[in-house]
Amino acid sequence: MSSRPDDLSEMAVRVPASSANLGPGFDVLGMALDIYADIGVGVPPTGSQQLDQHHPASIAFAELGGIGTLWSRSSIPMGRGLGFSGAVRVGGAAQAVIQGATNPAGALGKGADAILEVATRLEGHGDNVAASLFGGVVASVRGRALPVRVGPELGAAAVVVWIPEVTTSTDRSRAALSATVDRRDVTHNLAAVVQLVLAIEHDDPSLLAGATDDLLHQPARLPLVPGANAALESGVEAGAWCGWLSGSGPTVALLCARSAAPAVAEAMPDGGHCKTLRIDTEGTRLVGHSTEWSMG
Repeated sequence: MSSRPDDLSEMAVRVPASSANLGPGFDVLGMALDIYADIGVGVPPTGSQQLDQHHPASIAFAELGGIGTLWSRSSIPMGRGLGFSGAVRVGGAAQAVIQGATNPAGALGKGADAILEVATRLEGHGDNVAASLFGGVVASVRGRALPVRVGPELGAAAVVVWIPEVTTSTDRSRAALSATVDRRDVTHNLAAVVQLVLAIEHDDPSLLAGATDDLLHQPARLPLVPGANAALESGVEAGAWCGWLSGSGPTVALLCARSAAPAVAEAMPDGGHCKTLRIDTEGTRLVGHSTEWSMG
């Protein structure tokens, strides 16, 4: 780690991807993942792209009074259910907060509420946004972000993501959902959410079996993604503790011990590719785009 950049133009905000819902936690639970988007202001460095005023990051930046033109360098795929739009909105809002601060290193913490409010309002739901901002596993509850403590065993676990070649639209995926729900399905999901949160809080993978089963949105969404049901079933059979449709899809995420990750990845169907990720526990931070300085 090198010393802090003195010039704000040399700073970027690094924001992790996220996986939302985690099965039964529809529009509430999110998990940060270790692939990233860097958002900066000024002249774009090599390998980045300048963003126009209509980009989600630029809109969030302007909402909080940011001045200038943003650039982005991102490894988060768009339209794949890994929180791209939420991450860049967090990055744009964070850059505006930093720009107006006398102490950039402390600005993200002090400005977290403003970043969360703007990014959630623009996104329409807080699950991806809260996870990308704070890291780890987070519950978005009535405008607040409530962290779920991740212990050492699950913190070291692998998240195998199967990313299909097709993209999905969140609007189309939401349109597939029923306007009414069965009370028994709601009860099932409430029980599963409690089981899932307790499994994470107690750092106990044995409690994860069935904890990501959902009856409210995945039954309608999974058929929209060829191979998604097979990916979930095959991944668990190959050793994953649990799995879910990431956000509105099409990506499927499977949580497993790192030793099981190769077998889980090998079990995935054709029509997509796999990445083996980890839970990001830092959330949004500052980096120097040429010096890799981090708030740490």
